[in-house]
Amino acid sequence: MNVDQRDGRDAVGQRAPRSGGRTAAQRTTRAAPAGLDRRGETRARGAREFLTQGSAALRPAERTRTTSTPAPRLRVAPPPPVSVPRAPFVGLILVLVVGGVLGILLLNTKINENAFRKAELQEQQAKLDVNQQQLEKKIADQKAPGNLTANARKLGLVEAGDPAYIRLPDGKMIGVPHPAEGAPAITSQQGNGG
Repeated sequence: MNVDQRDGRDAVGQRAPRSGGRTAAQRTTRAAPAGLDRRGETRARGAREFLTQGSAALRPAERTRTTSTPAPRLRVAPPPPVSVPRAPFVGLILVLVVGGVLGILLLNTKINENAFRKAELQEQQAKLDVNQQQLEKKIADQKAPGNLTANARKLGLVEAGDPAYIRLPDGKMIGVPHPAEGAPAITSQQGNGG
């Protein structure tokens, strides 16, 4: 092996390609006639002189090698394939898929449960609204003047005459106060002895 091959450079001084293929200078150098000396070619290009296969300074193993068969070029081998255990990966994917499906089912169940609860609450709200309207109607009916008089008589109240007034700034009384006169109604609680 000569210095050019060890250094990874061809005769022209170019770097060998990473893919292991030949450069254009190597193709032209090998196609050149056998009588052409590469040493002269490197001097002509201005590069320093390297030992070639015809030189006496080569090692004995390289002297016995013939020049007709070129030395095989070393190439960078691809890294060995990394074998990752597939069982944990498949298990992880299965856990994710099953967890996702169960999560979706749980979510749908909760949504349906809330929908039923909402329907029940809406029915209850409608009943309460009707009840409130009925109570408001009863209150309005009880506030009517005829009903107020009837309810007052049921409680044993009688109509009073003219009232007396007290003027606040000086405390003077206007009118004469006297108790109401009249018999309680027959339907009153007091009239029945209640």
